[in-house]
Parts: sequence; structure tokens; C-alpha cells
Amino acid sequence: MTDDPRLNPQGSEEMDVHTGHREVDPVTGYDTTGHDWNGIRELNTPFPKIAIWALALTFLYSVIAWVLLPAWPVGQDYTRGLLGLDQGEMAVERYQAISLDRDKWLARFETEDFATLQADDTLMLPAMVAADRLYQDNCAACHGGDGGGGPNFPVLNDDHWLWGGDPAAIAETLHVGINSLNDDTRFAQMPAFDYLERGERIALTDYVIALPHGTADPSAAGATLFADNCSACHAEDGGGGMMNGAPSLTDDAVIYGQDRASVNQTLRAGRQGVMPAWTGRLTDAEINLLALYVSGLPQRALEGQK
Repeated sequence: MTDDPRLNPQGSEEMDVHTGHREVDPVTGYDTTGHDWNGIRELNTPFPKIAIWALALTFLYSVIAWVLLPAWPVGQDYTRGLLGLDQGEMAVERYQAISLDRDKWLARFETEDFATLQADDTLMLPAMVAADRLYQDNCAACHGGDGGGGPNFPVLNDDHWLWGGDPAAIAETLHVGINSLNDDTRFAQMPAFDYLERGERIALTDYVIALPHGTADPSAAGATLFADNCSACHAEDGGGGMMNGAPSLTDDAVIYGQDRASVNQTLRAGRQGVMPAWTGRLTDAEINLLALYVSGLPQRALEGQK
């Protein structure tokens, strides 16, 4: 009898050298284990050598890594390994390198010469990537990721601005805020007109909600009420642009809505939103960079519509 199970023919009276079992699979030549699952016999095949080598190599790698790299916790510390690598220190070093590089080009934005900055495409193209991150981290929660605004928060990607949409004006708003705790804050308040009779408020509401559609009747009672109570801030035609925080009422950019219920609520209770001052949280350079980014939102919105 040979040691190769395939050379032991089925039915041989000799015992299999590996298992002592005489039943040999006629296809593969390997003896079976004697286990049977609904007619399926389990072969007693040898363990693959490639698997043994793989296990040996992975074990060898683990031993080498254990010796060379940080591995085992020791109280509040850990073994450093022969290479002395520390991923925490490596991460800090890389962060410092990135911060140093960022500080170099960001220093250019400490100037308020916005026209010169905008004209430098080599600077502006990579800077706008960082500016987008600044915007998403600090502004998007209220004004939307694309500057499209939100309930009770103004749109930034159109051409309607309460204090101007050029970079210098936006930077000033970012510095001091609106109705904020900053001593130099921009101030804006829509007073409550609850002293008007209910019928007068209804007439004024009807006039205001008609302004965006161009259907406001100049001879209506609401027009007289508007001229007496609203035109000083919103302009005689309701177009705003007075740079006093009073929005235009002739377009769709009204912060709190221009449907009947919203206008009536505004007239009855007034409005006073808050834009926080970012001085102290952001550097002057970051504020100027963000101002340039926000001033470009209307143009990017137009390009996105094409």
C-alpha cells in the first residue's frame, strides 16, 4: 500500500494510512472522514499549505510590528517601539505645517483693499475653498449652505441688501453684527403698529402684499397709511434701499414673508432679528475673506442657474 490516498482503490482491504478508514472517494482519491450529510460525504483533505504560510507570515509581521511600533498600553502610557513613532505628535506636526502655510496666504487678506484682492486670481482661487469652509462652519446654519436664506433669515445670494452687498459693507456687518452686543452694532427694528385699528392694519396689509405684484392701489386707504407710517424707512415706493436695515417690500426677499398672515403679524408685533458680531471669533483676515466670499454668492447663484 502507498502513502498517496489516491492510489488506494475503493474497496481495498487495506486500511487508509491517514484515518484507518477504507472508504475512498472515487473522484478525488481522498479518503472520507465517515461523516455523511444526506448523502454528501466529507473528504479528509490536507490543510492547504498556502494558508499555513499566510498564517506564519501574518504572525511574523505582528511580532515585528510589536517590536518596532507603538503597541501595548502600560498604565496611562504605552510602549513606543524601537522606531519611536507617535501618531499624535505626527498629527500635530502636520497640522502646524498646514496652519503655517495657511497663515502665509491668509495674511494677504488683512488688507481691506478688496479690489486688489479680487483681481489676484492666483490668490483668490485657492482662497475661496477655505472661504467656503468658513462660510459653512459659521454662516450656513442660518443663511443656508448656498446663501439661499431660511425662515426668518435673509437671503445672501441675491442683489437685495439692507446695508449694501459690496465686500467692505459686508465686512463691517460681520465685524459689528446687527442688534448685537457690540457697541458699534448696526441697529434695525421694525416697530409694532399695534396702535393702529384692526381695520387699518388690514388695509395696510392688503397694500403691502400687493407691492411685489405691482397691483398696489395708490388711491387705497392702505397707500395713505403706508405713506404716513412706513415710507420713511422703506421708501415711498416700498423699494427700500435706505441703508437703514429696512428691506424692500417690492420683491420676494422679505425676511419674514409677505403673505397676509406674516405681514399682519409683523405689523401687530414688530420684528427685531439679531446678527451676531464675529469680531473675536474670526480674525480680521478671515472676516475680509468671508466678506469677499459672501459678496460673490449672487454671481455664483446666477452661474448655477445656467
